[in-house]
Amino acid sequence: MQLEPIVSFALLLAVILIVPIAFERIRLPGLLGLLIAGVILGPNALRLLSNESETMHLLSDIGLVYLLFVAGLEIDLEQFRATKHRSAGFGFLTFLFPLLTGIAVGRVFGFGWNSSVLIGSLLASHTLLAYPIVSRLGLVNNEAVTVTIGATIFTDIGALLVLAICVGINKGDFSVFSLASLLLSLLIYSAVILFGFNWLGKEFFRRSGDAEGNQFLFVLLVVFIASISAELIGIEKIVGAFLAGLAVNTAVGEGSVKEKILFVGSVLFIPIFFVNTGLIINIPGFIRSLGNIELTLAIVLGLIGSKFLAALGTKFLFGYGWREMITMWSLSLPQVAATLAAAFVGFRANIISEDVLNTVIVMFVVTATLGPIVTARAASGLTPSTNLPEALAIDSFSDAPEAHRPLTIVVPIYNPQTQRNLLEMAALFARHEAGRIVPLSIASGHVHMDSPQVDSDIQQGEAFLRQATETCQSLGANATPVLRIDDETAQGISRASREQNANLIAMGWGRTQGIRARLFGNVIDRVLWASHCPVAIMRLLDSPSNFRRILVPIDNPTRESIQLLLFADILEDANNASITLLHVCDRYSPPEREAWIESQLRMLVAKYVPFVYPNIQIVRSGDIAGAIIEASRAHDLVVMRNSRRRDRAAGELILSDITNRALRHIPCSVVMIGEPHGHKGLMMMRRARPVQEVGGSIT
Repeated sequence: MQLEPIVSFALLLAVILIVPIAFERIRLPGLLGLLIAGVILGPNALRLLSNESETMHLLSDIGLVYLLFVAGLEIDLEQFRATKHRSAGFGFLTFLFPLLTGIAVGRVFGFGWNSSVLIGSLLASHTLLAYPIVSRLGLVNNEAVTVTIGATIFTDIGALLVLAICVGINKGDFSVFSLASLLLSLLIYSAVILFGFNWLGKEFFRRSGDAEGNQFLFVLLVVFIASISAELIGIEKIVGAFLAGLAVNTAVGEGSVKEKILFVGSVLFIPIFFVNTGLIINIPGFIRSLGNIELTLAIVLGLIGSKFLAALGTKFLFGYGWREMITMWSLSLPQVAATLAAAFVGFRANIISEDVLNTVIVMFVVTATLGPIVTARAASGLTPSTNLPEALAIDSFSDAPEAHRPLTIVVPIYNPQTQRNLLEMAALFARHEAGRIVPLSIASGHVHMDSPQVDSDIQQGEAFLRQATETCQSLGANATPVLRIDDETAQGISRASREQNANLIAMGWGRTQGIRARLFGNVIDRVLWASHCPVAIMRLLDSPSNFRRILVPIDNPTRESIQLLLFADILEDANNASITLLHVCDRYSPPEREAWIESQLRMLVAKYVPFVYPNIQIVRSGDIAGAIIEASRAHDLVVMRNSRRRDRAAGELILSDITNRALRHIPCSVVMIGEPHGHKGLMMMRRARPVQEVGGSIT
């Protein structure tokens, strides 16, 4: 049955929305669900979707290009530069061993040299599917993890270059001259893309200022120009897309433009590519391929064994421990983004057979399941790197001139009658720190400033500010109201906060979860990206004066945790409250790690808030959000970080996954401390009590 294009697209959207959620609830990868959905809806089952339709072909091609572009964009070049020599060593081994293994398997099973080399390249790359696990454990700066992350750039580039050569050879007569010509074209093309687009991207972003829409369109244009130009010189377009991701990596940075780029890809185009991959799977052929168990076992076990040998060689080469070696192996094991994209291209070019494509899908399922499981167990025993440089220590807080200026808290005012608790919290901090509150109202700008709408907004803003000022004064806090006219609310808040030299922005939390908010960002998101100081996002269900039991969940004792401690310290002193520090350990963490975490938390408290004596609670659980929710039932307030994480598998974006789930079910008040984009750990408040020197350091 052939559906109308608009009906097919609506069906695709329904699949993308429902299927990944259902699979993740049963602990299976959402991308696997999209593949299976494609098989069920495809020409070999229900026949509701066809990979031959122009609509599906276009959307799938965009998803394929986007997939590799995101893979290049997500590579952390700073981490790579920090350990580039060791990353190159591990990258070379974890590329070479699987490549040779794949070539050997291909030749043993009767494939030609070109097909065998392509099979080898499919095994050589890897996807950092378990990155969120090591990130949650605080191991991103562990050298073994950093080296593995850096090695991704070598394996992905190497695998894609081999793919480009194999496709080029497959298109025409092979000769030494044609190979040399292809390699030269590839070298020149790569240099033009990496250096030319890198310079162009930096210049465009510098000149375009805050025009995020234009920046977003510029990045998309770069991707497709790179892909088209790659095909013009006889190179597969996904090579150009990956190089474009690397080229604009630095220019895009970690700002809201990148957030939007990843969002568009992860919720629309990339899922469509996986559905389309499912459409081309022939069910009888897939079952027949599984019957050829020798090929499947040879490729899957060959991949696992060769990746293990590469990690083992790196262990002896650089002197890593066994846990570090197992972590490196498991991180480099999953085959998702580049592997599936390259296999799809190779199958479409008739270089690899349907049996090999089906085996690659089996390999995807096995490694995407096995890799994260092994990583969770092995990495839980590693020691996080939690260096807190002395230059950023709290001692500099009391000595620096900046530390002695009064605390300034900007509170954007929308409706003073519903913001009583928010103003009371700000007043509590202002009184404690001898500071001031800046109630801020933003009136919308207009082309004609004599517009009645502008007059109306100004009058309403002035009325709100009068009410807010009276409230602050009744609470015993000094208030300096500010009315600002600006084109955009978040921009007005961040700019006024900078003009007022604010230490903290306090905002009420709005439950904005719609598609438009995720795509364009709500006011809080945009303030976080643009502000110069920390932002406290508050959901206060009671008067702050009633907060007696404060829960502070801490992932790892890093400098980001200091903000949470300082915030809780002021509340503890003002309300004579008690503080509980909660750390959720992995179920497989060894007792030594649990003891180490507790000692580091105690040292953190002793060094930075020495007059606080919190209860340190360490819980073993595989469900972090569930543990926080359960602990919050016995508390009045939860103070936590507003963090963002990205799943490195196909660039899939997870916005504060644990935080969002916890917020939906925490029964008490919540304060989230958000670090603005580019924030380097500046403290938001001065020390109200004298510093007590303690020995030791957090390392």
